[in-house]
Amino acid sequence: MLNTQNILIDFKNISKTYGNNLVLDELNLSIKENEFLTLLGPSGCGKTTTLRILGGFEKPDQGQVIFDGKDITSLPPNKRNLNTVFQKYALFTHMTIAENIAFGLKISGKSKTYIDDKIKYALKLVNLDGFEDRQADSLSGGQQQRIAIARAIVNEPKVLLLDEPLGALDLKLRQDMSYELIRLKNELGITFIYVTHDQEEALTMSDTIVVMNQGYIQQMGTPEDIYNEPQNAFVADFIGESNILPAIMIEDKLVEILGARFACVDIGFGKNKPVDVVIRPEDIDLVKPEEGTIQGRVTHLIFKGVHYEMEVMANGYEWLVHSTDMVEVGQEVGIHVDPYDIQIMNKPESEDEEAVGINE
Repeated sequence: MLNTQNILIDFKNISKTYGNNLVLDELNLSIKENEFLTLLGPSGCGKTTTLRILGGFEKPDQGQVIFDGKDITSLPPNKRNLNTVFQKYALFTHMTIAENIAFGLKISGKSKTYIDDKIKYALKLVNLDGFEDRQADSLSGGQQQRIAIARAIVNEPKVLLLDEPLGALDLKLRQDMSYELIRLKNELGITFIYVTHDQEEALTMSDTIVVMNQGYIQQMGTPEDIYNEPQNAFVADFIGESNILPAIMIEDKLVEILGARFACVDIGFGKNKPVDVVIRPEDIDLVKPEEGTIQGRVTHLIFKGVHYEMEVMANGYEWLVHSTDMVEVGQEVGIHVDPYDIQIMNKPESEDEEAVGINE
């Protein structure tokens, strides 16, 4: 269980510019102790810069980084109680695995007995017992990444920073390592801060996801909140596949989409107000034409293994539908959506408002 009281890290009004490019704009973010928090977003959104500022590799133009109650904004990386694992493993190829893991401990002046015990402990933790005498370049990519993690955790950091650490691995290895990272986090009891642009990784591993775009936090919450209750069209589109449609909120719990009225559960948007609506492909039921709120025709069909992906042209819009039931191309269907599967969002009034998201 997360400790909801103990905030370990506080970013306060952090801004960072490279040349004329504003990368972070007054970022405020609190991270709890023993949390697995993922910074998620497209390239250039500011997530890696946020991580590098925390690690001490970059200095913000303004703002403070508070770590365990102390201002560490100006501290060098080696004075911070955290370690970073990068996408490029940065192992020393002329050293054995044991020497790679021991490198930081030797610099710290630890005894040989202490170092040997730590090497055995770390290798056991990453399921590479007995690899002490192997050379780094004899290992697979997944094994090298485990060694990079082992080298970081032997220093007993309070926080482990992971900058797209699985990006160089193939799909199966990435999935396997995702489960390994969850296990490690639970066994070590330390805070993990993870940077990725991969939505599946974020949804699989995180306690909390911070979705970023253009230097702003768009939304922060549990994976379930982010997926099921996106706060704007960017989040809805970035996290999984979505049908995002303009609509009119007729009144509480009633929305008009493409000229048809759908019951929903949202309230407080006013009457006859323009809104955006998100409906996930898996939340659309294809029924007999007369049973649907609107009617259409299946135009495309692809088998994806766990489900069929279909496109249905209805009321001038190509609806994306995921279902375990196949409907042939050309068949007439009705579209039904349960009220609680329709997510209503405020429509941004300008591009600036759209970029700022919630971090105002």
